[in-house]
Amino acid sequence: MSALEAVRARRSWSKVTDAAPTHDQLVELVSAAGRVADHSGLTPWRLIELRGDDRETLGRAINKTEGEKGASGKPLRAPLLIAVVASYRKSSKVPRWEQEAVASGVAHVLSLLLDEAGWGVLWRTGGYTRAKAVAQAHGLKKNEQLLGWLYVGGKPERSRGGFRRGVDAERFLSPMPRR
Repeated sequence: MSALEAVRARRSWSKVTDAAPTHDQLVELVSAAGRVADHSGLTPWRLIELRGDDRETLGRAINKTEGEKGASGKPLRAPLLIAVVASYRKSSKVPRWEQEAVASGVAHVLSLLLDEAGWGVLWRTGGYTRAKAVAQAHGLKKNEQLLGWLYVGGKPERSRGGFRRGVDAERFLSPMPRR
């Protein structure tokens, strides 16, 4: 499958099965995803693999943020969660926003690679990404920020919807204005 075909076939999978890629399979895909454009080669990102009880830990942190007891079931919606972390580096050349763009690029490329490898993926974000309890559960440092999680699992045999139409490229692509 070409890169163009992979991008056109990509969709979000809100429901997945209990199957998940192994750690070794994931390492190979992360290695490839890490090839995104990275000004000055800062590698301003890292990923955290959450499986099994790790998801319960995250669920407790989410509920703590909400002022509730117990563990939220949200992290249990997939057998593997991959936390996407922007890990900012000091640089006079590369601003913070550009470093965050690199981390986002790694996550997006990884989601494409996972999809192409046959896994269902959904990138979840939201207010929890900025919650102190959630940051502590992930062991984030002062120079780090959680951008969300890739929820990964097997693609169900039958699934409704989820397919997006392509964008009207002419609407979003324009020449430089003439003055």
